[in-house]
Amino acid sequence: MFKTTIASLGIASTIMASPELKITSMDEEMVFTGSLKSLLPLTVRRLIRFNKLNISNTSGMAEGYKQANVVILHKSLADDFEKFCHANDGPLPLLYRSKPGEWKCPSLSSNCDIRTDCLLYRIYEYGACTGTLTSLKDYFDQLKDMVTFYLGCSFSFEKAVHKVGVPLRNFEQKCNISMYKTDIPCCRVASFCCNLVVTMRPIPEDKLEAVVGATYPLKDSHGAPIHIGNPGLLGIQNLSSPDYGDPVQPHPGDVPVFWACGVTGVEAVSNCKSPLAFTHSPGCMFVTDLKNEDAAVHNSKEIPKVHCISQNPLHYSIASETAVQKIRELESLIGVDPGDRGVKHLRCQDELLKTCLSLSHARSVLITTGFPTHFNHEPPEENDGPPGAIAMAAMLQSLEKHVVIVTDQRAMNLNKKIIEDAVQQGVLKTPVPLLSYQGDAAESALMFLCENGNLERPRFDHLIAIERAGMAADGNYYNARKVNIKHLVDPIDELFLAAHTIPGVTTTGIGDGGNELGMGKVKEAVRKHIKNGDVIACDVEAEFAIVAGVSNWGGYAVACALYILNTCEIHDRYLRKAIGFPRLSKKANWASALPSITKEEKLLRTLIQHGVRSGVTANLEMEVDGLPFYNIHSLMIEKLLEQIL
Repeated sequence: MFKTTIASLGIASTIMASPELKITSMDEEMVFTGSLKSLLPLTVRRLIRFNKLNISNTSGMAEGYKQANVVILHKSLADDFEKFCHANDGPLPLLYRSKPGEWKCPSLSSNCDIRTDCLLYRIYEYGACTGTLTSLKDYFDQLKDMVTFYLGCSFSFEKAVHKVGVPLRNFEQKCNISMYKTDIPCCRVASFCCNLVVTMRPIPEDKLEAVVGATYPLKDSHGAPIHIGNPGLLGIQNLSSPDYGDPVQPHPGDVPVFWACGVTGVEAVSNCKSPLAFTHSPGCMFVTDLKNEDAAVHNSKEIPKVHCISQNPLHYSIASETAVQKIRELESLIGVDPGDRGVKHLRCQDELLKTCLSLSHARSVLITTGFPTHFNHEPPEENDGPPGAIAMAAMLQSLEKHVVIVTDQRAMNLNKKIIEDAVQQGVLKTPVPLLSYQGDAAESALMFLCENGNLERPRFDHLIAIERAGMAADGNYYNARKVNIKHLVDPIDELFLAAHTIPGVTTTGIGDGGNELGMGKVKEAVRKHIKNGDVIACDVEAEFAIVAGVSNWGGYAVACALYILNTCEIHDRYLRKAIGFPRLSKKANWASALPSITKEEKLLRTLIQHGVRSGVTANLEMEVDGLPFYNIHSLMIEKLLEQIL
């Protein structure tokens, strides 16, 4: 009896060649269970067609062959759905679109029938899922006017992931993958709209780069992850309650990694509310004859690199190796010490990179500057700081971030005039809002940073201090000559201290002497290597500390690094969550926001006109920190721009 039935399916030789496959008899009906990864796709499809599999999903079946999500729609909706796929090709990589009534897909597989060859189907009527089916045979007449879309599936990259030594916890736990609805809207096309659906796989932290590298080239199987870290950043509240599939338990040290998912198409079909539509049931894919190595891959030879940008909440970002190396070169350039003050001893590796990855993901940024070192002059400010702050603000504006500048109340009118002149001269495209902070009460900082003091509703994602006087361990503020200037400084440090208590808010300090806000991160090195460091060292830490020979250079480098990141295709895709279209069409606009010799020359002249003096010398000249603009600062700007243009 077994031989007869096996032969009738035409798969005897394949079955016998797979010793792990078991055949059992249940009420005269055979059911195949066990390891199916070694079977050929044709065999798998035939087993499914004749309902001979006792499994709940197709993960691991016909290992090394591509699997596909399936959407079947009336032909009147087909063109719009195809456009929807192209607009959101991360979750919906289109492998094949059939003709109306065509249930074969010769470019994907031989001897197939989409009406019977999925493990389980869903039926949708006016947007509601009204049931599941193991075959569409009762709808053959309706299917004559329907079009089938075959969409790439993450099951297809599982062999590539396994090959580089990355464990798949759903395999180990013998369950389906976890799938979640997010709060990320896809690009709408006509009646097709929905939020992105993602799959999640727990990945050991030391395997993150390996899993990204393995999946990045396979764009027909969703490609690289679209998010690594805290699920709340995608709007996912509880990983133990997936919207589709099964909960997968992480091991200690695992990090949740999310890929765009083809079930996004199921959500789009539901929202479309067409009279009749069919999809695969999540996890129950169509198995093709295409090998993974035959799949479409990215032509780019870039290598993606993974970096942690936040621990609370846990958040990683991705950029190309080329972009990372360019940013490291920027960091090296600004790390020179023209005043021989010991700055090189304060440097930390990759602070510029981490700052700019964090800023790239931020929506709203607060910048503060102002160092009143010239206490005998009016105004007492020096001209190191404001140009760097404005350079960062210009780039952040071009990247469509909300930016504000916070400064001392006594300096508000001065900074207002500087910003107005910067706009008039084309250094800034639009004015940057100016704010002051007085710190009148115990809760002032939280009320300033969060809506109604609610830690879950911060107004800013990132705070940057550039050449901003920082509080020393004794509560005073000192210039480099150890003179206390506390009477000229508002307590903006309180904002940075409070930011450490707000999940998701990151801080950066940019300085060149160790007495600047945020340099508390390197205070021990300041005390050891900087003149008067034991007194002047700032005690307030920032999460990242960018050390430069001149603080303005740090601001220029941030602007340049943001340009590098946002013109990196790998990083751009990660920012977009692989939905919508690449933003590289805005490249010219971003380039126009970069600092330049002409812009900085204009801005420095403006500062001189407003009485803002050079540090060290207090001269009203074309110099910063006692160093001439021409051949020192201008040359630095040239070198920075050479790295990106």
